[in-house]
Amino acid sequence: MKTALVTGASRGIGAAIAIKLSELGYHLVLTGRDEQALAETKAACASAQTVVADLAVPADVERLFDSVKRVDLLINNAGVGIFDRIVDASLDDWKKVQQINVEGAFLCMQAAMRKMTAQGGGRIINISSVVGVKGYPEQAAYGASKHALLGLTKTAIEEGREANIRVHAICPGGVATEMIKQSRPDLTDFSAMIQPEDVADTVGYLDSLPVNITVDVIHLRRAASAQTWG
Repeated sequence: MKTALVTGASRGIGAAIAIKLSELGYHLVLTGRDEQALAETKAACASAQTVVADLAVPADVERLFDSVKRVDLLINNAGVGIFDRIVDASLDDWKKVQQINVEGAFLCMQAAMRKMTAQGGGRIINISSVVGVKGYPEQAAYGASKHALLGLTKTAIEEGREANIRVHAICPGGVATEMIKQSRPDLTDFSAMIQPEDVADTVGYLDSLPVNITVDVIHLRRAASAQTWG
């Protein structure tokens, strides 16, 4: 049985991805900071273990990867959003977002690529955002972190090729999660938005690609939207 490690697996996109990968036959290593929520995701998976970890803490990332013998698939999904205009934003908030969204993702990619190189290959899927492609008001810290994640993805694509490591990024538009509900209190109808399960299905598609085919970045937007990017 192949092993997939999913960060930010407590709820939302991460939980949906974990359930999808369980349906595809993976053993899941679920990580996040909320032990109770992780347990709920675990209960929805056929084969899973949980590791409570803060990806902003290097020792936690090391402990996380020490807990597994191999990683066939890494889903870098963990992220936080703090939204404010540049002139009003605090440096502490900026650093918090970069620590989790960028440094945490980097540390997980580094640890996973070391394991994958030793085991003969693997796959990494980074969950970025449309905010990593376009600019939006009050999204300086979050947008910068998602741009950085795309930069990491593109570098890892090149560095992973010789080790048979496939690396991808998914850039969804607005997804109906708690984060967008908090950042957009003006929105009341989330039914027409991208759903976490849509992102999970895209992960399943990327995982199904033959080894001689790769897709670098996938942009997800609502079919009814006139907006384009990239």
